[in-house]
Amino acid sequence: MKKIFSGLVFFVLACSFFSGCGNKDSPNTLTVLNYGKYLEPEALELFEEETGIKVEYEEYVTPENMYTKYRAGAIDYDLICTSDYMVEKLIQEGQVQEIDFGNVPLSQNLDPVYFEFSKSFDPENKYSIPYFFGTVGILYNRQMVDESKVDSWNILWDEDYSGQIIMADSVRDSFMVALKILGYSLNTTDEKELKEAQELLIQQKPLVYSYLVDEAQDEMIAENAAMAVVYSGEAGYALEFNENLAFSVPKEGSNMWIDSWFIPKTAKHKENAEKFLDFLCREDISMLNFDYVYYATPNIKAKESLDPEIQESPIIFPPTEILDNCEVLKPLDDISNTNLSILWKEIKSAD
Repeated sequence: MKKIFSGLVFFVLACSFFSGCGNKDSPNTLTVLNYGKYLEPEALELFEEETGIKVEYEEYVTPENMYTKYRAGAIDYDLICTSDYMVEKLIQEGQVQEIDFGNVPLSQNLDPVYFEFSKSFDPENKYSIPYFFGTVGILYNRQMVDESKVDSWNILWDEDYSGQIIMADSVRDSFMVALKILGYSLNTTDEKELKEAQELLIQQKPLVYSYLVDEAQDEMIAENAAMAVVYSGEAGYALEFNENLAFSVPKEGSNMWIDSWFIPKTAKHKENAEKFLDFLCREDISMLNFDYVYYATPNIKAKESLDPEIQESPIIFPPTEILDNCEVLKPLDDISNTNLSILWKEIKSAD
């Protein structure tokens, strides 16, 4: 089951335990950048024991945070995991190396369906390997919410739930909700459409309990809020701890996301990165990470090892009809990114 770790604390522990920190030029080093709480610490230990490669592991919160860290150039990362649209952005910028799949033979354990999905951001499947996937929806407490209304994002604007709504502390995810209500694409760059979405989010702000990312599931488990915008894996995890919780992907549509690994241009230890990718595709390691993260795995063998009720869970493994009503995020150009960031800051600073 997913464990709660502070990114900073775990990085300090990793540096201490794995003793690779400070030896970036060693051929037996691998420097990894990943989302927080997105890889079982035991997997890193096993990889080190089996290969003798020392892992320097760092975590981040949002794809935008990852991009800033990477582009700052302070650390030569060998392997990075991030969201689909950010992988595409870095491919477009020439910041990604091709993966030698001959060095990753266990990638054959991954369902070809998700390599097909990946073509939306990596058209030739040359640069990335899918890690986890899922949707964004509403995690809600059935004792506190009218279940007949959770099939629409509009419930997040219902004044009956003032002070009980958690929104995503993520510009793309929060704008996605408002854009879908308005009937627009989550990838729109139209200034008029984005301004309409901003106005909706400003109207909603007095109803919001908090803007959160990782902490949303814990707040819902503790019943400190009635509903929250979360990723499907967070919802699946939360349901394990509170039987009053349920999850809905609203009828207006949502984001179907794939988080993938890629080898950045800065990598000094590409072969080590490919060894790690092959390791992650192993059935036992995929199971270890699934139990820790609780997001849908593209690993066929790992999925087949899960209990039938998990394999058939529409939360963990969304059915086709839900995925068909979703969009994959696309990267924005610099001007659109700047405009969206300004709109988001105005929302967060609004009275």
